[in-house]
Amino acid sequence: MQPKKNIVHLPVYQPGKPMDEVKRELGLTEVIKLASNENPFGSSPKAKEAIVAMVDQASIYPDGGAVELTTALSAHFGVQNNQIIFGAGSDEIILMIARAYLEPGNETITATPTFPQYKHNAEIEGAVIIEVPVDANGKHDLDAMLSKVTDRTKVIWLCNPNNPTGTMNTEQEVRAFLDAVPKHVLVVLDEAYAEYNVSGQYPDSIAMLKEYDNIIVLRTFSKIFGLASLRIGYGIGHQDVIRSINQVREPFNTTSFAQKAALASIQDSQFIEKCRDANAKGIKQITARFDEMGLDYFDAHGNFIMVDVKRSGKAVFEALLRKGIIIRHDAGWGYPTKIRVTVGSEEQNEKFLSALSEVLSEVAVSS
Repeated sequence: MQPKKNIVHLPVYQPGKPMDEVKRELGLTEVIKLASNENPFGSSPKAKEAIVAMVDQASIYPDGGAVELTTALSAHFGVQNNQIIFGAGSDEIILMIARAYLEPGNETITATPTFPQYKHNAEIEGAVIIEVPVDANGKHDLDAMLSKVTDRTKVIWLCNPNNPTGTMNTEQEVRAFLDAVPKHVLVVLDEAYAEYNVSGQYPDSIAMLKEYDNIIVLRTFSKIFGLASLRIGYGIGHQDVIRSINQVREPFNTTSFAQKAALASIQDSQFIEKCRDANAKGIKQITARFDEMGLDYFDAHGNFIMVDVKRSGKAVFEALLRKGIIIRHDAGWGYPTKIRVTVGSEEQNEKFLSALSEVLSEVAVSS
């Protein structure tokens, strides 16, 4: 049997090694995972209570329309119920957007490097992917992206803050971009790390929905809400956009556990504020040490930092792994000397920084 021709070259997603496997392979008793931008403080106590309360209903299908959660989010953001869609993580919504809007020969524009699922799902649909390098500061080059728009452009992906660079495009920059984008183009504002932002310049994308019919805002409960294992995210957009995406959504695509935990999470603003403050302090803790080490890094507006270690990023990754610290390096980024590290707790950050200091003296500087 032959699969679709346009998928045979696609790489299979390679997740990071589980902590228990790293312990067994390397004979370690402690491993700190700072590779997947998870919340080091877990999830809200209210969310945990909601999960436990659902155990006796595990045999019952979930609410396919996530009505209770939809109603709560619509009130929270001041939008209508028919403007919201849920997915098994916001990455499933990315899949659905590609499925709903992209056909063979359509063009779609994305930055590089950025979240790889934009390109991956566009390729599955046979679309033409136009990749625009981020600028020298690791930010989306919005003018360059705009210059690539044609009559064949259907979707533009804007990851903000951008993963993996951690950089941010401001309210003013995004508005100017949206003003110039033709109305036949859907702009996806992927804001998985929005709740971490403390810059004061982050776009109010929800308010923008009243002005631009051709945008959809993606958010997730995987990051600051700490529900990554439950797989639930959402999109907010014009009702016509949401209807089109809903037409390709699979039934019961989010679980009852995820829906109830998400509902409890948005009602615990104190937990979110605590995590946001701790993350901001963690960024200062880490970057201050990077400054002492003479390392350059991109401005961080999520819960991770990309830093230039001035030697092989792969070698630094492997050396840190042997010390029980899991960070992220990907040759596909196009940054051979850069690594990405999740902001952990104060203690985790300190252990990472101490290990990094040792590794930098062990691994030769790249010529």
